Amino acid sequence: MLNKVPEVTIWFWIIKILCTTVGESFADWINTSLGFGLLSTALIFTGALAAVLAWQLSAERYIPFVYWLTVVVVSVTGTLYTDILTDSQGVPLAVSSSVFAGALAVVFGIWYVRERTLSVHSITTRPRELFYWLAVLVTFALGTATGDWTLELTGWTAGVSVLLPLGLIVAIILGWRFGANPVLSFWLAYILTRPLGANLGDWFGSPSADGGLGLGTAVTSVIFLVAILATVVYLTRSRTDVIEAQERPHAPQEVSQARGRGLLGYYAVVAAAAAVLLIWANHQPHAAANGEGDAPSPVTGHLTSQEATSPFPPAEIAKFRTITADTLAKVNSGDQRAATSRVADLETAWDDDQSSLEPKSEKAWGFLDGEIDQVLKALRAPHPDKATEVKALNTLLTSLG
Repeated sequence: MLNKVPEVTIWFWIIKILCTTVGESFADWINTSLGFGLLSTALIFTGALAAVLAWQLSAERYIPFVYWLTVVVVSVTGTLYTDILTDSQGVPLAVSSSVFAGALAVVFGIWYVRERTLSVHSITTRPRELFYWLAVLVTFALGTATGDWTLELTGWTAGVSVLLPLGLIVAIILGWRFGANPVLSFWLAYILTRPLGANLGDWFGSPSADGGLGLGTAVTSVIFLVAILATVVYLTRSRTDVIEAQERPHAPQEVSQARGRGLLGYYAVVAAAAAVLLIWANHQPHAAANGEGDAPSPVTGHLTSQEATSPFPPAEIAKFRTITADTLAKVNSGDQRAATSRVADLETAWDDDQSSLEPKSEKAWGFLDGEIDQVLKALRAPHPDKATEVKALNTLLTSLG
């Protein structure tokens, strides 16, 4: 069949990052602003993924609108699967990152053993197309986990966190230009575009107090959706990204074995440098990272219970207090899994009410947000400590009155 993926041009990377960004912000909007909840949102997008993937597989050629719609939905779905593991099941991000990295290695291994190539210029059979989309789904899940893990380790704001994946992508481009394996370079960059796009979305949507542009998830989604639509229209009219049937497959550059090993070593050095940077950042004083990779809360002084709760509706405070008390009871009973699941309700409820509560008092909202962060950090630690969990929950209960 005709190759049903686009040519890898600058337009490919631009629209890939746009799709990743809108996928992240759109999922957050449905999950929090519309109050669907994480699990319901995941079920909705799993159904949407099945529908658009069937459409893509049934097409006889590359159609920009269908292909990039599939990428957007895969982006959202892969992100949600990681969030479910982290927020609902309490799986540490280090573990989920390792699991998804192993899953991707297995997918690539089976794909290569069966087809003897991983090149996107060879997606001309049904098995290769299925392997391609499975790999894309896992790369989004892996990118989500590693990106959120980076924020958890460093406490960077969304704006600052954009720089790491961007710098790594630039390093990969340099390696590719000097003759590094093009297939390896492509998939490394493909994985990194996910945290880059997601961090861009968070930067645009986060409140200015958190180092963002304060546009909100809805406005951010609209901006990037319009940009995607304009790019797809251009590609549909120009056909600049169509791999013609008569084209010969792209042959890899001739590179000496010594140079090839040197460039693999270069990628290893880049990875080691990134690891050293993350270790250094982790040891610097920083605020605890919020759930789902949000920016850290603004630092505020201590407030009394009256000061922290009086600006907000009593019914909302009572709701947060009830969830916190339930979580504490589950911790005290030794049911860690149930406590981790219940505290996710606190995070969802707090995020849902941010747009209405924060304008009433940024200082009180920031104070409570910081205490909720400490609760989430304690319950989602790789090795939870009951005393730390009880202390964080009791502190929050005291602040909530």
